[in-house]
Amino acid sequence: MNEYWRYRGLIMEQRNEKRMERRCLFGCVVVLLWSVAWAQIRYSVSEEVNEGTVVGNIAKDLGLDKSTLKDRKYRIVSSNADPLFHVNQNDGVLYVSRKIDREEVCAQSSTCLINLKTVLENPLEVHYVAVELLDINDHSPSFPEIEEKLDISESVLPGARIQLRAARDPDSGQFSVQQYKLNPNDHFRLEVKDKGDDGKIPILVVQKSLDRETAESHTLTLTALDGGKPPKSGEMNILVKVLDVNDNVPVFSKDVYSVMLNENAPVGTTVIQVNATDSDEGVNGEVVYSFSNSVNQRLLGIFDINPSTGEIIVKGLIDYEHKDKYEIEIKASDKALAPLATEKSVIVKIVDLNDNAPEIDVTSFSSFISEDSRLGTTVALISVTDLDSGLNGKVMCSIAEDVPFALSPSLQEKIYSLVTKSPLDREKQSQYDMTIVAKDAGQPPLSSQKTIHVVVSDVNDNSPEFSLSPYSFYITEGNDPGASVFSVKAFDCDENENARISYHIFRDGNDDRKVTSFLNINSENGQISALKSFDFETVKTFQFQVVASDSGSPSLSSNVTVNVFILDQNDNAPVILYPVSSNGSAEGVEEIPRNVNAGHLVTKVRAYDADIGYNGWLLFSLQELTDHSLFGLDRYTGQVRTLRSFTETDEAQHKLVILVKDNGNVSLSATATVLVKVVEPKEAFAASDVKSSAKHDEDNNVTFYLMITLGSVSVLFLISIIVLIAMQCSKSTDYTSKYLQEPNYDGTLCHSIQYRSGDKRYMLVGPRMSIGSTIVPGSHANTLVLPDRRRTCDEVR
Repeated sequence: MNEYWRYRGLIMEQRNEKRMERRCLFGCVVVLLWSVAWAQIRYSVSEEVNEGTVVGNIAKDLGLDKSTLKDRKYRIVSSNADPLFHVNQNDGVLYVSRKIDREEVCAQSSTCLINLKTVLENPLEVHYVAVELLDINDHSPSFPEIEEKLDISESVLPGARIQLRAARDPDSGQFSVQQYKLNPNDHFRLEVKDKGDDGKIPILVVQKSLDRETAESHTLTLTALDGGKPPKSGEMNILVKVLDVNDNVPVFSKDVYSVMLNENAPVGTTVIQVNATDSDEGVNGEVVYSFSNSVNQRLLGIFDINPSTGEIIVKGLIDYEHKDKYEIEIKASDKALAPLATEKSVIVKIVDLNDNAPEIDVTSFSSFISEDSRLGTTVALISVTDLDSGLNGKVMCSIAEDVPFALSPSLQEKIYSLVTKSPLDREKQSQYDMTIVAKDAGQPPLSSQKTIHVVVSDVNDNSPEFSLSPYSFYITEGNDPGASVFSVKAFDCDENENARISYHIFRDGNDDRKVTSFLNINSENGQISALKSFDFETVKTFQFQVVASDSGSPSLSSNVTVNVFILDQNDNAPVILYPVSSNGSAEGVEEIPRNVNAGHLVTKVRAYDADIGYNGWLLFSLQELTDHSLFGLDRYTGQVRTLRSFTETDEAQHKLVILVKDNGNVSLSATATVLVKVVEPKEAFAASDVKSSAKHDEDNNVTFYLMITLGSVSVLFLISIIVLIAMQCSKSTDYTSKYLQEPNYDGTLCHSIQYRSGDKRYMLVGPRMSIGSTIVPGSHANTLVLPDRRRTCDEVR
């Protein structure tokens, strides 16, 4: 600060040297000071400087990067519509926005300090700058009146003191009123009383006895001068009228008057009553009370005095925050023609009441915060003010709701940062309405609140989830190519692009790839369509995986397994395996001796159906027959047997047309034609010998290879039986399900599915059933209960 005064003294010397040849603009009279307690930058600038005058380079003094000021929206936070200063975002220089009148801003304050709050965003930074307005001598002292009339008795003794109205100078410090001068005269001299903040008060002192007969009045000139160089002055004429004798002045009953008054006291409240007495008699001893001439005009709007009783009463608003103490000069005068008066100071101390609720100001606020923000991230900067003092002005801030945010106090008093205190999850709560409550410590306490709305923005932290896992779908074979067969669905708890899901089929090198290559999925809705028809006889089941990916960055995905089961349709007609002619037609010729008995096996029709279950269960029936009494057909095995012995009257040739059909909802069928020739026994044997001799040589060569083949098949069959028995015994549960093929093949292909539950064995049979089996009541028609022994197709005769 000493550097400042030396610098200012140098300017004053330069002004004296130029002898006011021109007016000097106060520009950039700047002194940079650092406040250790608050870490503020402090500048000084004179009032009345031109608009655009440089105050200081904040960016340079704070060490800020000038290139980022504009991007970070460097600015001064002010609620004033017409701010005094502004900062250039390009270079960080603080400029004067308009001409500043210090007397308008700070009135009579000895030090005019303007605190500025500057803010940088991304990240949020707050810097405080204090600018001191230096006064210049731009006002002259002035008196309330250009003339003051005084009535002074001739009996007044030398040394009598009459307080005069003080001059007022809007300037402060040394440019305020510094001294008074009285024109030279023989009867009066001037003294000055310094009242501190209220300035200097001129007092007229009688230095020589007055003689009315010599001079009835005296005209004086009082001059007030300020401390400028050169000083400015103002004058007031004093007209002193000398009155006749009234030689006793009123005397107050107390030397000191002091009282405590609550702020906001109602109008009309009695503050205190002063009392003065006058020893004179008559009108010379009657006392009237009034405010002294030195009382400030503002004080006259707050207090009033009863001229008869001396009661000081409240006239206006008493506000502790505006002023906490008043010193009132009371004058007691008698009613003599030349009244005598005395003055006394009454000290009124204002008692602070808790009449101001705290005020909450959100100076910087980010309404959006990412859900992955770290703990301690600043959301808003909050300042709290309370105009009361003491406990009444001590404020505590809190958040009314239970939210993942907290108020963190800063180094500067009554400044808080709203920060995150726990992790955020938009999927649980996407926005918060927080009520900031500020409460003082007065009795009763006053509080205020402000609501802040914070929206939690989404990040891609949730993978898509399928509604089922795994999926199982059943498709009937023979589906239409290109049609949608089934669909999958996934959802994502995120929002917008992070929740937009696309689907695709995961394809790798496994065996199911050949099947999945004929599948296509709609990437938007998960609809899966087959590009070709499925054939149960080719593939019965397959498995693949669908991947759901969101559109976030980075993208998250999940997959699900889809199991597809093909359901059989009756799409295959029975195929006749025997009899088959050389041209491929289902025709054959059988020769039997005439002497065979009833029950003789004539032939057996063998057929095959590629379907399973009812669709592959074959039944045989005689569609055409020359003699119904001679031949019979087993509907399950296809065996044709004689019902009786042949007679001489029976025809030698019989035609049998055998119908083979499955048990599908819409049955499919095939027919076989068998010609049965009845021959005499010798002819039958002869024909048999001819055939045997023709094949004897060929059979001799084939027999050896056939025996080897049959032996190998038998060994493999035994090994398979042993493995199946071992697997059956190793099952830990009572329920097992096995899919077995009939071990003994007799020409008619038998399809069956066997399984065990408890002590019972069940079989879902194909084209024929064992005669020893029983249909379970209430079950499907093709579910059988099997005995413990296994019977082959040849045993059912």
